[in-house]
Amino acid sequence: MSTIAIITARGGSKRIPRKNVKEFLGKPILQYSVAAALESGVFDEVMVSTDDVEIAGIAESLGARVPFMRSEATSNDYAVTADVVEEVLTTYEQDGRRFEYACCIYPTAPFLKADALRSAMNILIEKQADSVVPVVRFSFPPQRGCIITDGKLRFAHPEHMNTRSQDLEPMYHDCGQFYCLNTKAFRKQRRMVMEDTVPYIQDEMYVQDIDTEDDWRIAEMKMSILRDTGYGEK
Repeated sequence: MSTIAIITARGGSKRIPRKNVKEFLGKPILQYSVAAALESGVFDEVMVSTDDVEIAGIAESLGARVPFMRSEATSNDYAVTADVVEEVLTTYEQDGRRFEYACCIYPTAPFLKADALRSAMNILIEKQADSVVPVVRFSFPPQRGCIITDGKLRFAHPEHMNTRSQDLEPMYHDCGQFYCLNTKAFRKQRRMVMEDTVPYIQDEMYVQDIDTEDDWRIAEMKMSILRDTGYGEK
């Protein structure tokens, strides 16, 4: 079996400039994803897909490969993750290399651990799934959420306005960290969450969206607390 880790790190970032190499507690945030992939020991190839020369240099200094640069078509604001993965797999195939399994890893995932990648890849292979996606349970039930219409607060689902939280079905959301993929299934379906997708449930303490400067500060505070308290360590 041949496996590849694809870390997606384009240069353009609007809300957080140079987001993919911005220092996160003293290290380029990209370093956390590269380190987790390399430490996991489950990939034959750990590469970074980027259109940016500086990011490419940093990636290679961290031990990842950048065998080619990302195209303009997959570097704009409208390209989706599946487009990037497809381009990487196709380019490798043109060079005579095919991979049975791939793991697309986001570069802004400082809480990602090598153990999580190992476990998720093992699940993918053992269950012969199309993909494995890390998810986390919503801390507040979305069924009890509200919307604002014409300046007025309304329940999005009025039928649940008096339903006890414990009586509502738990809902989960994508952690935004990685996607383990069976490449044959991916080439047919061209999406990250496929027909036979198995969830990999994550601890909320190790999940944080990083889309804004406030998100970034919260993530750094959370990481500092984890380091100081040794949360989850055995």
